[in-house]
Amino acid sequence: MQRSLSSLVLGLVVIALGAQPAHAQLVAAKDGPIVYGHHHVNATSLDAHKKFWADSLGGTAIKIGTNNLDIIRFPNVLVFMRAQAAKGGSKGTTADHIGFSVPNLRPVLDRVAANGFKVVTRDEVAATQEVKDGIATLGGRGGGPGVSIAFVMGPDDVKVELVQAPMQAAPVTLHHHHFFGQQNTEMRDWYVKVFGAKPRTGGAFPAADLPGLALNFSPSMTPVVGTAGRAVDHIGFEVKNLEAFTKQLEAQGIKLAVPYRRVDALGISIAFVTDPWGTSIELTEGLDKIP
Repeated sequence: MQRSLSSLVLGLVVIALGAQPAHAQLVAAKDGPIVYGHHHVNATSLDAHKKFWADSLGGTAIKIGTNNLDIIRFPNVLVFMRAQAAKGGSKGTTADHIGFSVPNLRPVLDRVAANGFKVVTRDEVAATQEVKDGIATLGGRGGGPGVSIAFVMGPDDVKVELVQAPMQAAPVTLHHHHFFGQQNTEMRDWYVKVFGAKPRTGGAFPAADLPGLALNFSPSMTPVVGTAGRAVDHIGFEVKNLEAFTKQLEAQGIKLAVPYRRVDALGISIAFVTDPWGTSIELTEGLDKIP
């Protein structure tokens, strides 16, 4: 029930977020030293994931690097895919679901269903919340229209929330990432301290903002597990001056799971850390150059 209620109140917080600006690529070069960069999924079938992220949600399938790596590009975020079976879906992990905004939910949900994926809104909002044709409308105040949301389940049980943003020009863009944990306030504070996210006041649960998205942190009454090996294997932040930043992390006592190194095939630099609750985080420098 706690997870369902958390999903319900997300719609109330979304009202304050508004439509996110669309960019053709990552926003690191102009909007901040640290921005959200990518999701990395474990894919039992690359074709199924392309059908979900590109054909259903509206991302663009591209190849990058000298090794012709398949990824899906969205405004403000890239989805990387590793060809291996996931140990489980994103639900039940610290990184519960990914949020995108679209101007109109109906055609997106129709594509999702036509391509054989599930619309699971009824399972993800409170039992008292009305759901009509897979869409829940939340938080209407003072006669306002409220915010319409839907939940869909992709391959390997990757959960995605879709938020309707009628004034948004882009057909789809990154909106938020939603974490779950029994120490959700402490989680938010850690991301504020380590990555410079700006805490948001008010709202039904702790949240913070980075350029391009919101980081939401809901309480979970049941234990959650880390992300490594699950459908959303790790999340990623794009960082300017990454090598210097990794030294700052070490000075704070944060151990690097993978030390700073170059990935020549992609023309980027990377490092990995794990947050105190088990979320695997890749740090990159150079993904903002991908057109």
